[in-house]
Amino acid sequence: MKELISIFISFFKMGSVTFGGGYAMLPILRKECVENKKWITEEQVMDYYAVSQGLPGIIAVNVSVFIGYHRKKFLGGIAAALGCVTPCIIIISIIAAFLSNFQDNVFIKQAMTGVSICVVALILDAVLGLWKKGVKDIWGLAICLLVFILTEFSPISPILVIIGAGLTGVILKNWILTKKEVVK
Repeated sequence: MKELISIFISFFKMGSVTFGGGYAMLPILRKECVENKKWITEEQVMDYYAVSQGLPGIIAVNVSVFIGYHRKKFLGGIAAALGCVTPCIIIISIIAAFLSNFQDNVFIKQAMTGVSICVVALILDAVLGLWKKGVKDIWGLAICLLVFILTEFSPISPILVIIGAGLTGVILKNWILTKKEVVK
């Protein structure tokens, strides 16, 4: 029970300061779950993010569930998910109750501008971290560029692009491993 409460509190803290979604959460998540708590490895975080991108729902919540499940199975996943979404529910409820008072407030608008800039920096940090862990060779670079081109300049569904990239990764890795065995 103690660890479930710890999982909830950790994800509550992260959810409280994560503006901008799952990618903005990545640096905070790495600091808390990899460095401070040592619950998972850097590679596991990247794997959870990769899988969460292809699943329906909010990436931050999906990743939280994976980490919570990794620690304490089903109840850990629930504790992490609740910890992640509870701050959002509280903040949205407060804003909704007082929205008419906030929407034209110059200080709120300026604060949100500052938060938006911060979110861009956090997402850039997440992208650089993902890049270091994911793009390891020329084939990874090629897949990355192709995915960017397809998602940015074509009408192809991102879901199909993710599935295609996964299949391409499997085919390429198997081809490379087969080629190495032949050389031996």
